[in-house]
Amino acid sequence: MKDSIVLITGASSGIGEACAKVFAKLEAKLILTARTQERLQPIAESLDCEYYLLPFDVRDRAAVDTAIESLPPEWSDIDLLINNAGLSRGLDKFHEADIQDWEEMIDTNIKGLLYMSRKVVPDMVRRGKGYIINIGSTAGHQTYPGGHVYCATKAAVKSITEGLKQDLLGTPIRVSLVDPGLVETNFSNVRFHGDTERAEKVYQGLVPLTPDDVAEVVLFCATRPPHVNLMDIVMMPVDQAPLMLFNRK
Repeated sequence: MKDSIVLITGASSGIGEACAKVFAKLEAKLILTARTQERLQPIAESLDCEYYLLPFDVRDRAAVDTAIESLPPEWSDIDLLINNAGLSRGLDKFHEADIQDWEEMIDTNIKGLLYMSRKVVPDMVRRGKGYIINIGSTAGHQTYPGGHVYCATKAAVKSITEGLKQDLLGTPIRVSLVDPGLVETNFSNVRFHGDTERAEKVYQGLVPLTPDDVAEVVLFCATRPPHVNLMDIVMMPVDQAPLMLFNRK
């Protein structure tokens, strides 16, 4: 991975931040994206590698286009795209849910991933070199109560990943999907709109995955031989069984 250009969306916290750290250790050159420069800067400064900060919102197609087109020539040949930006909002019953929450999840989890991939993948095909790793979720495999739209977005990520691999057959471009179960990040805090007490209860009494656990799996995918494509990796803590069964002590 030395000197490979790795673009990570949602790099300002959680899994994205953890991915930045593991790839920095291998001396990759990192393009870190998030909505604000202020959140990216301290993370970037803690890394011992070359980096380029690219603040924009993946939900904004024009902003995605402008951001990628603004990359200097020495940063424009992206070797690995990690589509990590994503979120969940709410856990209400379908008929009581906030439609704005639905739109935010759809715009970020599906459309943001599509915009980024559509902008980056053609150049990978042109160069005959590249890898796309999408961060999905076990929620893309089964639906749980209150998860209707979030689970639908992650099922869409699974379908998009499979379709992209099929369409890239015959090229050397690899495509992978990493589907974590319960990971302790700010995910639940975002889902519950800043209700920290409710968010903390999600992880009580069990040992969840950490962002570092997921980042190590992403790194494992990226460092396999060029002829090996790990298509879909489902990972969850020992205290979780598919999908919403937990061993709480």
